[in-house]
Amino acid sequence: MRRRIAGFTVLMVVLALGAAATASAKPAPNGRQYFISLGDSYSVGYQSNVGHTTLNGPASQLVKLAARRGYPFKLVSFGCGGATTTSMLTQLSCPTAGRLPGAAGFAGKTQVQAAVAFIKRHPGNVGLVTISIGGNDVDGCLANPDPLSCVAANMPKATANLTKIVKRLRAAGGKRMQIIGSTYPDVALGAWVLPTPFGDNRFTLAAESVTAFRRLINPGLKRAYSSVGAKFVDVTAATGAYGPFVTTNDPPYGVIPVPVATVCRLTFFCTRVDIHMTTAGYAVIARLEAQALAPRTG
Repeated sequence: MRRRIAGFTVLMVVLALGAAATASAKPAPNGRQYFISLGDSYSVGYQSNVGHTTLNGPASQLVKLAARRGYPFKLVSFGCGGATTTSMLTQLSCPTAGRLPGAAGFAGKTQVQAAVAFIKRHPGNVGLVTISIGGNDVDGCLANPDPLSCVAANMPKATANLTKIVKRLRAAGGKRMQIIGSTYPDVALGAWVLPTPFGDNRFTLAAESVTAFRRLINPGLKRAYSSVGAKFVDVTAATGAYGPFVTTNDPPYGVIPVPVATVCRLTFFCTRVDIHMTTAGYAVIARLEAQALAPRTG
C-alpha cells in the first residue's frame, strides 16, 4: 500500500541485501520449488519506523513457515511499493527502493508480465503465488468527505483488474499452482485515537471503515480470487476488526475498543498515521498464508 496518508514522497533507496529469500532467476537449489510474491508495499515489507522496505514482511516470513509445512520454497519477489491493481497490469519496472531488499527487478515488464514469464520459464516449478493488492485502489478514500461511497465506486474496477491478474497467472501456472490472496487490517480504526488529523469525524470514519471492509473491499477481493480457485485470507477478521467492540485500557490512549487497540499494536497508524504493519503485524499475514497452504502429500 502507498504511504499517502502519512505524507511520504519517494521511498528511500535501500541496500541490496544478500539474502536467501530474495528474487533470483537462477534455478532453485536442491529441487526446491519457487514461491512468487506479488503486490504492493505489504508484499515487500515496507515499515515506516525505518523508512524503507524490509525482510520483515509476510512474504519473507512465509518462507520459514512454509518450510515447516514441508514446502522448501525459494522466494522470488516482483512486488512493488505503491502498486495498485491497475499498475500491476500497466506499470513497467519498479524503482529499486520499491522492491524487496535484494530483489532483481523486472525491467521493461509489468509485475504480471514478469510473473507470467518466470512461471513459463520454470514449468511445474512454481508452487505458490501470493498477492497483496487492492489497498492503494481505495486508500485515498480516507480523505474523501464520503469514504464509503468512494470505496463503493472504486472497488468494481479493482475487482475486475484483479480478476484479470489471477486469470493470467492461473493460465500460466495451471491448476496445481497454489495462489493465495490476502487483504489488510482495518487501519482506519486507528482514527479513533487521533483527534488530529481526523477531528470529530474520527468515530464515524472508524465505524464506516469496518462496513467498507465487510461489505465492499473483502467481498470484491475474494470474488476475484475465487474466480480461479485461489484461496483468500481475511486479515481484517484475523486482526479483530469485526469485534467484539468491548473496551480495554491501553496507555497512552486510555479506554478504547479492543479492535482499535489491536490495530494500534500491529500497525503504525496510531503512532505515525501510517498504514503499514509492524513485524508482528506482518507475521499475522504470513501465518494465515501458511495455514492456507494445501497439505503436503509428498
